[in-house]
Amino acid sequence: MRAVVKTRFIFNPRSGHHVGRPPLLELTRAFMRDHAPQAKLVLTERARHANELARQAVNDGCERVVAIGGDGTLNEVAAALVGTGAVLGLVPCGSGNGLGRHLGIPHPDQFAFDTLRHGRVHAIDTGTANGIPFFNAMGMGFDAEISRRFNQLARRGLTSYVTTICGAFPHYRPQTYHIRSGPDSLITPAFIIAVANSDQYGNNCIIAPGARLDDGLLDLTVIRRVSCLNSLPLVGRLFTGCLGEGKNISRLRGAHFTIGRAAPGLIHTDGEVHETGAIVEIVVRPQSLRVLVPAAAPSA
Repeated sequence: MRAVVKTRFIFNPRSGHHVGRPPLLELTRAFMRDHAPQAKLVLTERARHANELARQAVNDGCERVVAIGGDGTLNEVAAALVGTGAVLGLVPCGSGNGLGRHLGIPHPDQFAFDTLRHGRVHAIDTGTANGIPFFNAMGMGFDAEISRRFNQLARRGLTSYVTTICGAFPHYRPQTYHIRSGPDSLITPAFIIAVANSDQYGNNCIIAPGARLDDGLLDLTVIRRVSCLNSLPLVGRLFTGCLGEGKNISRLRGAHFTIGRAAPGLIHTDGEVHETGAIVEIVVRPQSLRVLVPAAAPSA
């Protein structure tokens, strides 16, 4: 007889493409009725509420906490589970679903719910940027500016993201950064600096080809300049997973990065924007989060 696993479902009704769409909520309730009758479903009502609900779930003794939302909801829920015995389940329904796609759970469909039943538990790395947790990727430069603008939109999705990029691109100028990781040091102008735990931002935009979630390392990618001439080839390389090093791109892999800039400014962590100091310390926490992944997933 299968043991009953105490579970809490945390549902963000405003995430991504599923704003105002009841079918996913109905699918969740049907799954609970058929397979998790003792589980509890709670809906988020405001910013940071998912984190509060996840902490309460851990305090209530829940062994599994399922995030139903986008990367921001995932970030809030996962932050409460790091270093605990609770396992994160994921039904991704955001605009990009970066971590879900890397794990082989790209959509909020029946396969995602089947993974909650039949998946295996896998420990993955997590990261912090000046103490702020991230699970998929953090970024500086144009990356953070786009996240700031995108988060102000009433409607999201890939089309809105592309429109936001096109609106901000003509006016953005790269800054100079000093990047250190162990013996490696780099002083460079950068249009984008991304530090990735998974291999992608989301929507299969591969910013860190070959990145793994369980190797105790983070992957840093610097894109120095983006112009009208190189933008289309660059986009092609991102979406085909061919972003290697070159004249315009540098990549580092490490457990600790220090990034300095001329003044305080923005960073993003899993798409959520923060003001931080001129120095940003980025640290990996090896295998600090337990996640349900598809049973057939070869690795993370």
